Amino acid sequence: MSLSSVNVSRPMEVRHGDTSVMTGIFKRAVVGTVAVRRLNLDGDGQADLVNHGGESKAVYAYSLDHYDYWREALGRDDMPYGQFGENLTVAGLDEARLCIGDQLQIGDALFTISQPRVPCFKLGIRFADKRVPKMFALSLRTGFYLRVLKEGTLKAGDTVDVVAKGVGGLSIRSLFDAYLKPNDREALRLLARAIEIPELSPEWRGHIGERLARRPDLGR
Repeated sequence: MSLSSVNVSRPMEVRHGDTSVMTGIFKRAVVGTVAVRRLNLDGDGQADLVNHGGESKAVYAYSLDHYDYWREALGRDDMPYGQFGENLTVAGLDEARLCIGDQLQIGDALFTISQPRVPCFKLGIRFADKRVPKMFALSLRTGFYLRVLKEGTLKAGDTVDVVAKGVGGLSIRSLFDAYLKPNDREALRLLARAIEIPELSPEWRGHIGERLARRPDLGR
């Protein structure tokens, strides 16, 4: 894999219907070396720190390979790097191969994959198309969030190397697909596996734990 673009933005106020919201989803590509901090990249920020940001969602990565799919699905060509609100646009990123807990070396910074991305209404704002969040989820082309294990620097053109595999061997795509099936027994069994993976974010661990608690028949 290789890092095609590094994208950042400060939160800004944008119109949404009859009101306005603060969002950091309007990422723009930057040139040169960017410092990786424990909670974000230099020059980046999140508006809603309840649902975005924090150690488990410090950096968001998305696949360059998905851009052609979305150009065709949405019938548009105006998709610069950062269109999905991602900090890192990565060529070769595949959610079906990469797993929770995998460690990625980019530049001299080290990351671990912590959870898939769940789209919110702000993705619809970014595209000026309210259909996009649901389409995004159903496509299973989610990208993923990264926790910073070692601060450092990175830049477009760096290689993205998997330097250690997660203990559970649970792919991002399989996990998100199971998450979309709250009444499916096999999906619930997979979610039960997920919460045993130490690198899974506390947010997802909590959501999954609540879901499993509502299904005491799991495994019968």
